[in-house]
Amino acid sequence: MEKKPLNHFHPGSSVLSFGTAGCNSGCRFCQNFDIAKARSIDKLSVGASPEKIAQIAASRGIDSVAFTYNDPIVFAEYAIDTAQACRALGIHPIAVTAGYMSAEARPDFYAAMDAANIDLKGFTEDFYWKVTGTHLADVLATIDYAVNEARTPEGEHVWVELTTLLIPGLNDDDAQLHAECTWIREHLGPDVPLHFSAFHPSYRMMDVPPTPHETLTRARAIALAEGLHYVYTGNVHDREGDTTYCPNPQCHAKLIERDWYRIITDRLSASSGGNGHCPKCGTAVAGRWR
Repeated sequence: MEKKPLNHFHPGSSVLSFGTAGCNSGCRFCQNFDIAKARSIDKLSVGASPEKIAQIAASRGIDSVAFTYNDPIVFAEYAIDTAQACRALGIHPIAVTAGYMSAEARPDFYAAMDAANIDLKGFTEDFYWKVTGTHLADVLATIDYAVNEARTPEGEHVWVELTTLLIPGLNDDDAQLHAECTWIREHLGPDVPLHFSAFHPSYRMMDVPPTPHETLTRARAIALAEGLHYVYTGNVHDREGDTTYCPNPQCHAKLIERDWYRIITDRLSASSGGNGHCPKCGTAVAGRWR
C-alpha cells in the first residue's frame, strides 16, 4: 500500500495494480510515458473483465485493487465497473490520479472508490500549464471534492492522500511550498497526509537534475511548520520521512516505523492494541486501520 503511496490506508497490506493506456495530462516528466503516450494499445493490452480482476485479487488474498500507471479518469467506466466487482468481494478499490477531471465526472468516479492518492503537482497555474498542460484550479476543485464531499456506498468519507513531486527549480521554492501547505490546511484540514517525492529525469525532462534529499527534508519541515500532521518523503531512503508520528505535539511518538516500503513497527493496528489511536497518549490518528 505504501507504494501508491497511501500510508494511512491499511498500511502494509497488498495491492493489485493495473492500468490501461493514454492520459489526459501532458506531463513533461511522466514516469510512465510508454503507456500514457502509447498508440499501439491493441498490441500492448491484455483483456480482463472487471469480474476477472476482482477474482484474481481475491484468489491471491489481495486486499485492494489500484487503478494506476495512467490516469484512471481516461478509463472511468471500466474503473467504476471494476471497483463495483471488487467491492462485491470485499476488496478495496483505489484510484491513483492527477485529479484533472470535470465537476460532472467527480461524483460517480469517487463514489466508486474507497481511497485515492491525488497528485498536487505544483501550486502555480504557470507550472501546471507549461509543465503538465492542465490547470491548477481544476485539480484543486477535485481535491476539495474528494476530501470534503465524496462518500463510499457505505456513507464513509473516501480516504485521500496527496503527492507532490518536487522538481528542482520548477515547483520547489519556499513560497510555493508555503502556499500549497496553507491551502491544504485551510481547505482540507491538517489530517490529510502529504507526500513529497523526489524527481528523477524522465521523458522530456532529461536535462533536469534529480531532487536533492535536502529539498525533500526542507519541504517536509515547511509542511509541518504550516500545521500539517502527516508529511512524508518518497523516492528516497529516509526512515524519519517514512515514519508516522503521533500528531499530539506533547507526545510525537513513533507509531508506524517504515524503512522504504517495509514496515518495521506498527503500533496503530488493532492486533497491536492501537486500533487507530496512539497507544502512548490515546490521540486518534486519521486513517483507515486494520
